[in-house]
Amino acid sequence: MYTHHFLLLTPGPTPVPQEIQNAMNTPMVGHRSKAFEKVAKKAFSGLKTVFGSSNEVIILTSSGTSALEASMRNLINPDDHIVVIVSGAFGARFQQIAEAYSHNLHVFHVEWGEAFETEAVLNFIQSIEHPISAVFTQYCETSTSVLHPVAELGQALKQINPELFYIVDGVSCIGAVDVNMDRDKIDVLVAGSQKAMMLPPGLAFVAYNDRAKNQFSEVESPSFYLNLTKHLKSLEADTTPYTPNVPGFQGVVQYCQMVENEGFEHVIQRHDFIRNAVRNALKALSLNLLVTDEAASPTVTAFVPRDADELTYIKSQLSEKFNITIAGGQGKLKGHILRVGHMGFISPFDLLPFIASLEMILSAYRQEDYIGKGTKAFLEVINNEL
Repeated sequence: MYTHHFLLLTPGPTPVPQEIQNAMNTPMVGHRSKAFEKVAKKAFSGLKTVFGSSNEVIILTSSGTSALEASMRNLINPDDHIVVIVSGAFGARFQQIAEAYSHNLHVFHVEWGEAFETEAVLNFIQSIEHPISAVFTQYCETSTSVLHPVAELGQALKQINPELFYIVDGVSCIGAVDVNMDRDKIDVLVAGSQKAMMLPPGLAFVAYNDRAKNQFSEVESPSFYLNLTKHLKSLEADTTPYTPNVPGFQGVVQYCQMVENEGFEHVIQRHDFIRNAVRNALKALSLNLLVTDEAASPTVTAFVPRDADELTYIKSQLSEKFNITIAGGQGKLKGHILRVGHMGFISPFDLLPFIASLEMILSAYRQEDYIGKGTKAFLEVINNEL
């Protein structure tokens, strides 16, 4: 095919805009210099908008998983009982972290591809014979493309027990969703750099309220590199306790500037209507969607080919003929679904080559004419938003 430009449409890492690449390529500065302190201060403060936080956001030089682990180690004492909601591969990661530290763990399982029901979670918690210290959940479960009703759950949890800590994994959606930690009753909200925040992998973020901040200094569970009290002490001095990813911090500053320029409300709206357009197009191509419209993430969409052979054909043809990369399923969904990411530095027209390529691939494979069906359905949604 006459395709020269590689198109990365995985649910992370995502394309990095040239403005951020340029910012990260500026001359190196010492990480214990005044020059870096100016950069760090802008980065810590600039992230408050996308996290809906009243406090500056901690930046870790590590992957998103480190923020998941830090959120647990810095809040939970060894004898505490906690609830982890597992609805896919990344909910399972929270579970694995808890098991590694032998916490008193209670797992609330949700069918993969479905959002949790708040009432069911509350009933589960109230059925446990021990007092629960914290509840951990995903905002977007990347492996299934579900967006959970985290605000609804947060408000309900604090009504039954204001002392609970509520921790939300926002790795694959922060930067693309409306979140307000105070309104949504979230104590700790974590994210990673390589998703909707359109940065390279290697940075993790921890947002927290004052109550969580106090707990960081009082918790009895040991930690070293991920000790958030150390990071907060350094943050107050506009620096980090250990060597940071200096170019990454410069990228964060540029990212925050780009969000300010576009307007965060518009960023959210852009992700929403791209999601709607992609889903409309996939339905027009007779591809089933894993998740209902009500629970669909604005950052990633999972769809279900007719069989394993069609799945393999779609994924390989997208890569080999059209230079487009999407993702397969994870865990028990491996070999059953495909996932297309649409987050970060993305416009509706970046998805058109993917939809058009699917039309040609399915027309060839199914021996049925799909040309124009997906693109028409896609553009109808976009046109209505203009």
